[in-house]
Amino acid sequence: MFKKYYPYGYVKSVFSIDYNKLYDKGYRGIIFDLDNTLVHHGDNSNEQVDELFRKIQSIGFKTIILSDNDSERIERFLENIDCEYISEANKPNIEGFNKAVNMLGLDKSKCIVIGDQVFTDICGANKSGIDSILVKFIQIDENEKIGKKRHVEKVILKFYFKNKKYRNRLGNISLDKAKRKRLFCEINPFCYALSEKKEICKRHLKNTFGKTKFSKTISNDKLPVVLTSCTTKLIKRGKGVNLRLQKNKAVNIQIACSKINGMIIHPGETFSFWKVVGKPTKRRGFKDGRVIVRKKIEPGIGGGLCNLGNTIHRMVLNSPLDVVEFHNHSDALGPDEGGIRVPLSSGTSVSYNNVDFRFKNNTDQDVQILLWCKKEKLHGELRTLNEIPWKYAITEENHRFVKEGDKYYRKSKIYKETYDKETNEIVDKKLVLDNNSIVMYDYDLIPKELIEQ
Repeated sequence: MFKKYYPYGYVKSVFSIDYNKLYDKGYRGIIFDLDNTLVHHGDNSNEQVDELFRKIQSIGFKTIILSDNDSERIERFLENIDCEYISEANKPNIEGFNKAVNMLGLDKSKCIVIGDQVFTDICGANKSGIDSILVKFIQIDENEKIGKKRHVEKVILKFYFKNKKYRNRLGNISLDKAKRKRLFCEINPFCYALSEKKEICKRHLKNTFGKTKFSKTISNDKLPVVLTSCTTKLIKRGKGVNLRLQKNKAVNIQIACSKINGMIIHPGETFSFWKVVGKPTKRRGFKDGRVIVRKKIEPGIGGGLCNLGNTIHRMVLNSPLDVVEFHNHSDALGPDEGGIRVPLSSGTSVSYNNVDFRFKNNTDQDVQILLWCKKEKLHGELRTLNEIPWKYAITEENHRFVKEGDKYYRKSKIYKETYDKETNEIVDKKLVLDNNSIVMYDYDLIPKELIEQ
């Protein structure tokens, strides 16, 4: 009965939306309502709204205002904002929504409507086949009278929140921190360990009875074509670096490499780091290395295997293989080697076995991983039977360090770019990581020119 008025998501305000998550979901255009969505009815824009538009557009979104107001009102609002608009839209008629999509130059599936009224913004979006987000309308005075439609909206929203099929179809896109009860794993260390065991058991059951076809073939014969390669240092030396843990890390990586080296991933198969490496234990020769526990670096059995996972991840990003599971920890564990920044030089997280790194071979030919250690360096190659028509690059934009409170964070956006080998033209650009990494080394080693003031 009410489903034509149901939004795809609901948040408190336009400032509560995680626009990076929307971008990751594939949206590229935002159709904004104006009054009581961005500002109170009739108000001009303000610095907070101006900054919001700058932020949204810097992410990569195209924006447009779709309003029932006249052009004079909208132009006054847009005095300091670079944004197109459609006036006197007569919402919820679909003409204005379709025109907005055409002006953005995007497919409807890549656009989303953000507004405060279910009878105009949300209904019009649904009729036009465009996803939508409803925001709580801006009410300056709690005693301010609201119209009859607002009371009807409250009824519709009650049904919306009870409807599991339709509510929050976008998932969690809100930046607001909801109050919640303490999780079982947060009670004490014993509960945390118990919860970890539970997740490991769940993963084993899923691996055993699930439909995923895992790679398991090892071959000593190398496939002929080197698709990509990667070399990284095994042992870091420098201020504040525990050399014993670094050397132990090298041992751990060498053991894991011996399990993976020569692995063939046939078409349709999935490579799982932990399915191949197995549980790191002292009995199997693994030693104490650096592990991250609750945002702190501590010694732990098998520590350092994240470096190996990261090396594999970098090679996969330089290939047509599809990453199907990736977790990240801080991309600022230590200063950049030689002061040279390499995007995604760290940051891939693996922890037995509920935090895995996996990729799938969706190509039509076999792919082989080669990994070996020599002279304190980790070497890796991805090999195939035949050449492929693309080449790849891992790029980074807006790299800087930002102080928040008493801590510093590395921030950037890291992309995978795909190029046609013959024309050298870019054919795809995909966001890999919206980097927001806490710096876990001496702040004095952060390059001063990269600190955002």
